[in-house]
Amino acid sequence: MSNGERSAAAYGISVVVPVFNEAMLLDELRERLTRALENLTRDFEVVLVDDGSTDGTAERVDRIHGEDPRFRCVHLSRNFGHQAAVTAGLRYASGDLVFVMDGDLQDPPEVLPSLIAEWEKGSDVVYGFRENRKEHWLMVTLYHLFYRLLARLSTVAIPIDAGDFCLMSRVVVDEINRLPEKDRFIRGLRTWVGFKQSAVRYDRDVRAGGESKYSLTDLFRLAISGIVSFSDKPLIYVMIFGLLTSLVAFAYGASLVVFTMVFGGVITGYASLMAGLLFLGGIQLTSIGIVGIYISTLFKEVKARPTYIVASLRGLEVIAPDGGRVAHESVP
Repeated sequence: MSNGERSAAAYGISVVVPVFNEAMLLDELRERLTRALENLTRDFEVVLVDDGSTDGTAERVDRIHGEDPRFRCVHLSRNFGHQAAVTAGLRYASGDLVFVMDGDLQDPPEVLPSLIAEWEKGSDVVYGFRENRKEHWLMVTLYHLFYRLLARLSTVAIPIDAGDFCLMSRVVVDEINRLPEKDRFIRGLRTWVGFKQSAVRYDRDVRAGGESKYSLTDLFRLAISGIVSFSDKPLIYVMIFGLLTSLVAFAYGASLVVFTMVFGGVITGYASLMAGLLFLGGIQLTSIGIVGIYISTLFKEVKARPTYIVASLRGLEVIAPDGGRVAHESVP
């Protein structure tokens, strides 16, 4: 089938939805997803990934599967984090087209047909471009700064203001699943694998209920993971800054020697001396910290622990544990 003949009705669709303590939103999520997907095709599945929830989400996910087998479940053995949950969902998604969206309904299911319409034009990846974010101004500002910093530092052109909400063709999902790294930044990997990619603009809604499970600390870690995974520029900048500082210090020292030889006497200045020492000490600690982050990432990769562990499955078959492990067999 050529790009001009693409039609969602001829393809199987999977929707990967990581959920963590979202019990109060699951019924609305199910209703809105079903309505949006049935307008596209009858051949769809929704892979709900329970990321170690503690609020009854696991039981409600299983209940939804019992009522509608098209909703299938991956239960992780504990909370491994959002990116690990997305990774698990991509491993088990079987569709020719795979959506990824959050379970808090900030990514509106009603936008899925727009992603399909853009895919029908020939793209292999269609990502959601967030035109407006209905969130606190501080979070909006931090996201704005992060995406532009990442775009400047990254060795691949990761789109700004684009999160994990997207549509990917089977070939893209397969390539992402083959990547061996454990510390995963999905939106960066999605860009790294290449293929034709395009954007659909949408307004990111407020949460449909409850509170965000991402703390500022979690967001900071995700930002660090994205930068470290796709850029070595911080190390280069530290080296360049260190060289420049050394040159300035050498020039300043040489000027002091010349000044003493020409004019005699000793230049005193306790305050300026301490300021210089503290400045250099701060630079050294910052440099060590940046290097330490890269070493820590390398350490995690060398240990080769699985990205996630699956406790149980509902409506899915056990697959080869490429990047994750299955502790129990699947349950119909």
